[in-house]
Amino acid sequence: MSLPMRKGSKTIGLPPGSLIHIGRKTSETIGLQVIDYTKETVQEKNLDRIDECFPFKDTDSVTWINIEGIHDPSIIQAIGTHFNIHPLVLEDIMNTSQRPKMEIFDDYIYLVFKMLYQQKKEKQIESEQVSILLMKHVVISFQERHGDIFDPIRERIRSGTGRIRKMGTDYLAYSLFDAVVDHYFNILENIGESIEAVEDELLDNPKPETLQRIHSFKSDMIFLRKSVWPLREVVSSLLRGESPLITKATGIFLRDVYDHTIQVIDTVETFRDMISGMFDIYMSSVSNKMNEVMKVLTIFAAIFIPLTFVAGIYGMNFDADISPFNMPELTWYLGYPFALFIMLSISVTMIWFFKRKKWL
Repeated sequence: MSLPMRKGSKTIGLPPGSLIHIGRKTSETIGLQVIDYTKETVQEKNLDRIDECFPFKDTDSVTWINIEGIHDPSIIQAIGTHFNIHPLVLEDIMNTSQRPKMEIFDDYIYLVFKMLYQQKKEKQIESEQVSILLMKHVVISFQERHGDIFDPIRERIRSGTGRIRKMGTDYLAYSLFDAVVDHYFNILENIGESIEAVEDELLDNPKPETLQRIHSFKSDMIFLRKSVWPLREVVSSLLRGESPLITKATGIFLRDVYDHTIQVIDTVETFRDMISGMFDIYMSSVSNKMNEVMKVLTIFAAIFIPLTFVAGIYGMNFDADISPFNMPELTWYLGYPFALFIMLSISVTMIWFFKRKKWL
């Protein structure tokens, strides 16, 4: 699981709006893609320089500029200068420890949320911050690294299926947001399957590794809750906002995203309760197993205590010739078998008693 907070000590003492990248270090080259489309046409380009996307600002078509990699401040600064973006927004784009939020300005809306991934082998959850600038004719998305879950949206734009080519930038921004929220369900489904497997393991044979997995689930739920919970406020603010960039037609789809967000939050809360119950079940199972072991040891000890007493008595080696009270059984022909018979009788009697009390 990625750390829920990254230190921002680099920005201490600097003026507001300083462009300092805060996040995972990367040496990858920055990817620049532009998709410009209307109802009838689509134009798609991979750019070498950021200034190649500037002419799309004044077109009447819908333009999606996707930037993969936010560690180069010169590119972020160029975007801010050309599209008149506030310096504090640019600073937030480069700071990947942002809480999901929305800010409305006169000419654009700034959105930031978390895209979640799950490693296939370790099943570890990692996050990537996605920032979106929604303008009248342009949507600019900022991602931390290459590879994302937006490929289906690109295919819909290329093929012209659905409403995306018929609507504006607000619907494109909704589509990106919806793709991220829908991907949460895939992660939650995988986590649910893992939780069921651990529950079966708890009932059959809990191990120390089981407790580690439960602790890992608990950490994942804390991380998911921090990433998902603020989304409800973000979507609600979009629905309540009076920005002309959000049309009524898109508002209907945003309500659907709001419902999905609530469903994700409810699922996370359900999993948190289940994991808390799993921890209690684990502790009860371990305690019961320990009680079973202690019961067996106690029964063995209870059986051997009288046998040890008898053996101790006959091991004192008093001389029977000096006194008739000094263990006359020592000179008796059947003394040794008699002592063994007494020990066996005591053992059988105690085992019968334990079974009658249902202690065995």
